[in-house]
Amino acid sequence: YLTKPFTFAGTMMQRNFASFSTGVRGTTAMYLDLIGVKKQNQDLKTQLAELNAKLGTMTELKLENERLGQLLGFKQTSKMNLLAARVIARDLMPDHNTITVHRGLNHGVQKNMAALTIGGVIGYTFRVENDSSQILLITDSYAVIDAIVQRSRARGLVEGIRKGNCRLKYLKRSDDIQVGDLVVTSGLFNMFPKGFPIGTVTSIDKSRYGMSQEVEIKPAVEAMNLEEIFLVLNANHQDLTPGGGED
Repeated sequence: YLTKPFTFAGTMMQRNFASFSTGVRGTTAMYLDLIGVKKQNQDLKTQLAELNAKLGTMTELKLENERLGQLLGFKQTSKMNLLAARVIARDLMPDHNTITVHRGLNHGVQKNMAALTIGGVIGYTFRVENDSSQILLITDSYAVIDAIVQRSRARGLVEGIRKGNCRLKYLKRSDDIQVGDLVVTSGLFNMFPKGFPIGTVTSIDKSRYGMSQEVEIKPAVEAMNLEEIFLVLNANHQDLTPGGGED
C-alpha cells in the first residue's frame, strides 16, 4: 500500500508527459501545416499575378488589333493616299502640343502634310527628319488651319489655344454659327482634304460693338491619347464634302 502513491504519481507524470508530448507533436504539425498553407498561398498569389499579366497582355493585344482593324478598314475605304504612322513621343512642354511619329523623309513624308485619324484632324507635320516627323497638333497655339462651318459654310481660321481646345477666328458678326455646329477643313492651301472634321462649336462670343465673333471649338480627336495615326500624302487631290470628288 505504501507504494501506491508513488505508483499513482508516476502514472500521472507519464500521462502528463504523454499528453504534453502529444500536444507538442500536434502544435508542431499545426505549425508545419500553417507553413505549408502560407507557401501554398504564396504560390497561388504568384500564379494569379502571372495570369493577370497574361490577361493584361492579351487584352492589350485585343485592343491593338481592334484599333488596327479600324484603321485598316478606314484606309481601304478612303480615296486618300494614307501612310500609317505610330506615335513614338509626346511633347511634355505646357506651351506646346506636338507628337512625334516613326515616319519621315525616307517614307515620303514632307513638311505641312496633314495628320489625321478616323475621327478627324490631328494637325500637320512641321519638322521632318529621315525616319521621324514631328506633328504640330491643332491645339498648339502656333497651329492655323483654314476651316468652314459645315452647316452654314461660314469661313474662318482655326487656331489652337492653351486649354487644349481651338478657336475659330475672323468670322463676320453676321455669319450664321451655332453651338453644336461641326467645323471642317476648307481644303485650301492643299494641306487637308476638304470637309474633314476639325471639331464642334462649344461657345460663341459676340462682342457688343465688335465686327466679328470668336468661337471656341472642342477638337474631334483627343490627339494626346492616340497611338497610331495617318499622314495624308495626296490631300490636294481630295474633296470629302458631300458630292465632292477629285479635282
